[in-house]
Amino acid sequence: MSAVAGLRLADGREVVVKAREDEGRAAACVTAQGRLAERGFPCPRPLTPVIAVGALAVHAEEFRPGGAPLPGDTPDVAVRCAEVFTRLMAGLTGVTVPPPLPNPRWARWDHADPGLWPSIGFLDERDQSVVPEYVVETATRARKRLLAAELPCVLGHADFEAQNLRWRDGEIRSVDDWDSLAWQPEAALVGAACGTFASVSPPTLAPIESSAAFLTTYQDLRGRRFTDEELEVAWAASLWPALHNARWEALHGDRPVCGEAIRAQAAERLRRANA
Repeated sequence: MSAVAGLRLADGREVVVKAREDEGRAAACVTAQGRLAERGFPCPRPLTPVIAVGALAVHAEEFRPGGAPLPGDTPDVAVRCAEVFTRLMAGLTGVTVPPPLPNPRWARWDHADPGLWPSIGFLDERDQSVVPEYVVETATRARKRLLAAELPCVLGHADFEAQNLRWRDGEIRSVDDWDSLAWQPEAALVGAACGTFASVSPPTLAPIESSAAFLTTYQDLRGRRFTDEELEVAWAASLWPALHNARWEALHGDRPVCGEAIRAQAAERLRRANA
């Protein structure tokens, strides 16, 4: 989705340059990333604003080497990741940028396009009949619950996966992929993260008990219990990235990692979502 190059400058500094197609989101994402870095959050500090180069949005940021993903999807891993996500969301509180819309395509349940899925040309042109019926049904029910909510939107990270977090000596070293900020209800952002936190490649859906531990930890650390509506939205949102990935798997003929996880977990997650 983007080109990333590491460069060593003449003065010896090592930097990262990122270039990607811009949907009007990049400037807000980089500004918010910079605010977090200024506040001491472990993420790369932007070194330039976003610059338009033809159809591409380009910026440079510091290189933060070291660390490795935290493996596993157990409740204790979920708790550690939820601690980081809570810190991230607290750090974004008060950061004012234009909403980075449209939201990332795997989180875009709130689209206004016709049909169930957001319009993604290279996926839409494939044979949709290969997407399993249970994936379509689950997505329909989860999205209906999400769209029925009347909750304010906030800024948050919508690709909170193990492959975007690096740890060193038991502490978080860096959170990456700030192109993936979204503007959605807090409960939806937390819910998505509780489902994706264990994902590497290929992505998956965390076990239900681990998602529950993530949600509980987040509420405890934020010092506020979710309302019944927020909890339902969180559980509905926990399904959406995996549903996007299950559709992707089917359309590309890939092994159904997310597809099988949804088959096993959909009924319980939908029950908790009141969907």
